[in-house]
Amino acid sequence: MSIISEVKCGRCDRMYSGVRSRCPYCQPRRVGRGKYSDDGDNAKGKMIIGVLIMSVLVVAAGILLFTAPQPEVYIPDPVDESPTSSIGLPNEIDNVVIPGNNPATPQPTDDDDDDDDDDEPPQIQAEITSIAITYANTSTNDFSEPVGARIPLRARIEPVGIEHGEEIEWLSSNPSVFEVVKDNLIGDAVTVTMLSRGTATLTLRVGNFVAECTVRVT
Repeated sequence: MSIISEVKCGRCDRMYSGVRSRCPYCQPRRVGRGKYSDDGDNAKGKMIIGVLIMSVLVVAAGILLFTAPQPEVYIPDPVDESPTSSIGLPNEIDNVVIPGNNPATPQPTDDDDDDDDDDEPPQIQAEITSIAITYANTSTNDFSEPVGARIPLRARIEPVGIEHGEEIEWLSSNPSVFEVVKDNLIGDAVTVTMLSRGTATLTLRVGNFVAECTVRVT
């Protein structure tokens, strides 16, 4: 037995497969089990199919409409009902300066700045009484060190801590034996580096005062 049944054409009475919608022999459209009809006879069926498709589209649109996320509704902030003045302006009107009703604010003058400058005591430079070359806070006028040694020295000016305004000078009588390098801008601290064997004199001069130290390089 065939799985697909056959139908009989209502026009030519020939048998053909039930899968076909038209008779392969005389080409009329099949209606039912074996009747035939013209193409215009299926208008009603097409209309039913069209109505079904439209119904499916309407249902799908309704589902999308109800399942879509709802837009956020913007709620404006409440209006700040601040009290206003009698003329309808905010209270900031109270800060307006009205001529004749507000005391004048004193302004700084150049005289005040001059008074501040007068309060500072003038710098008085004291006179130097003595100077000395020191090593480890001890006065020295003769020391020996080997070649390559670096000795830190300072100038002690009496009275200590005064403002003298004099230039501090360090001199080596023989730079090939040792050299002097200042350690600060003031010049009261230096480093003496031993370069070669020999003896030379280190001189410290501050204004009219002079101090000397014999340096022996071994």
